[in-house]
Amino acid sequence: MITTKLNLHDKLPLTCSRTGTCCHGKLVLINPWELVCLARKKKITPSEFRDLYCEDGGIRLRFDGKAGWKQQKACSQYIDNFGCSVHMGRPLACRLYPLGRQTQSEEVQYIYQGEEFPCLEGCPEVTGLPQLSVGEYLNGQSTSKFEKAQDAYLDLMQNLADVAFMLLLDTGLAQSGDKKTLSLWRKMGNESPETLAARIGQEWLDSLMFPEISEDLDNPISFVQKHSDLLQLKVQEKFGTLETHQQLHDASVLIMGVALHLARGVGANPEMLAEHWIATAKSHGALE
Repeated sequence: MITTKLNLHDKLPLTCSRTGTCCHGKLVLINPWELVCLARKKKITPSEFRDLYCEDGGIRLRFDGKAGWKQQKACSQYIDNFGCSVHMGRPLACRLYPLGRQTQSEEVQYIYQGEEFPCLEGCPEVTGLPQLSVGEYLNGQSTSKFEKAQDAYLDLMQNLADVAFMLLLDTGLAQSGDKKTLSLWRKMGNESPETLAARIGQEWLDSLMFPEISEDLDNPISFVQKHSDLLQLKVQEKFGTLETHQQLHDASVLIMGVALHLARGVGANPEMLAEHWIATAKSHGALE
């Protein structure tokens, strides 16, 4: 699909007409900190929010509300003739829309999909409202903390993948002639979110999506760091005394699965990541 690249000074019809069109028929992915934000606004626990309003193990908002524009179902958080019921806790994807955000080598690029501005089809009235620069729009949507959370979880994703690398490359598993591990990494990169979540299992899904953190909930950097520390502690407790190649294989596959599941929640492409990580492992002697 064609993407249109933007700079912060580009002016676009970004003043919202509040018709709710963009709250129907969309794919909204969330990270664990965003799940906490949504649950707090709903005054329920993250676990309850996931079970009631999410799919794919908690990384995707459910769109099962009343059909609206083009007969598409509304977001589970959308209330007809009112709007978003958790507006102040809405995730980055909702704050950015109709814009997107790409990061590569710490460079950030804002975009929108297609050649025509996405809002024009469903909300043509926006052309009569004041235009905003991309920078003004981002400030108005208070995206900064949510962008920091997204970037921090991308780093955590890579840290988890590094654990999977270590279990494969630094333990003698790769040197044993193992070919099963990379094969399963590849398979997981192509699995549906539901299948991957089932493979990971409830214990690790809960550790990924519901970290036991009660402080600094408004500070995404601190939150993600504490989450990372908890996951590293769990890795040490579960995998610190592995002995057999089968145990090492199972652990490497599990942690890579957790990394790929988180990757999808932060908008990365699991298939492309798996291919990249497999190529990296092969360059260090792993086999497939």
